[in-house]
Amino acid sequence: MLKTEEKVEAEKVNHRRKFYIAFKRFVFSFRLEEFIALIAFFPMVYLTIKAYLFFESQGDVPKLFVGDMQRLAVVVIVIIATYLIARFRSGWSFLRDILPLAYCLAIYTNLHDTVHFANPHDIHDSLIAIDQWLFGCQPCVWVQKFIQPWLTEIFSFCYMVFFLFAPVVALVLIVQGRKREFRETLVTVILCFYCGYILYVIFPAAPPRHTLVHMFTVNFDGTPISDVALKVMSVLPSKSRCAFPSLHAAVTLLSLMFAWKYTKITFWLMLPFCIGLFLSTVYLRHHYIIDLIAGWALAIPVYFYIPKFDRWWRKNMEIYSPENRIIF
Repeated sequence: MLKTEEKVEAEKVNHRRKFYIAFKRFVFSFRLEEFIALIAFFPMVYLTIKAYLFFESQGDVPKLFVGDMQRLAVVVIVIIATYLIARFRSGWSFLRDILPLAYCLAIYTNLHDTVHFANPHDIHDSLIAIDQWLFGCQPCVWVQKFIQPWLTEIFSFCYMVFFLFAPVVALVLIVQGRKREFRETLVTVILCFYCGYILYVIFPAAPPRHTLVHMFTVNFDGTPISDVALKVMSVLPSKSRCAFPSLHAAVTLLSLMFAWKYTKITFWLMLPFCIGLFLSTVYLRHHYIIDLIAGWALAIPVYFYIPKFDRWWRKNMEIYSPENRIIF
């Protein structure tokens, strides 16, 4: 009887061990950024469909939420494409490298529209109070005394090219044949976005262009680039809650840090535009100063720790899924 019980217990332990190993093989068959994307996929689907059904029940679905559903379909296609490339086209590694960034940016756009459906408890009143305590005024309001058409054009351009900074650094590195550095840059930026998404949901906050609208006395319209930027911003919902932390600040600082580390010429070429972006976030009323501080504070630990996490992940891929290991 005792031997039978011991045998049953040993079989249970063996089953648990087999399940544990099978689970690890599944997890580490993905690259780090792919697995994080897989995890993020389900809440994105839930929030996107929830938002769409809410407005459909009201009898009027805004175009941007229709666009969210279309992006959701694109994300599914990207996931399928990534799987097929990993499974059947191992030589297409560059495409597999960049697809997670496209997926990440699609989530970024959808989250702008749907974060309030995840957490309706806003903190922007606290952010306004912090800026007031730090500066004795609202910087977004104070800076309107300096608004000039030519300055608005420069800042609008700097703000709109935000999505190019990290890809430019990555592109320079891949052209130079520095795949390890290319991957380190791209993966760190992607995971910085995901860290920001989590903070968006925990700390939902509307930007100053909505919360302080009653205090603004000067408009930006009348110049070509700013008019385009205003049209893009007008598409976002009035309940957009993705101000804190500023991922514009976080990802731009990350891009500069990697440029300084690996390609200093690119750093110096990017620097004026990046400084312009930092200033533009306040000038154009997209962020409070505390948003920028939080974004920079996010970028620094991400820069130091995500590459280490990715190296640990790659070692586990070599152990549990050697056919998917990343070769430089």
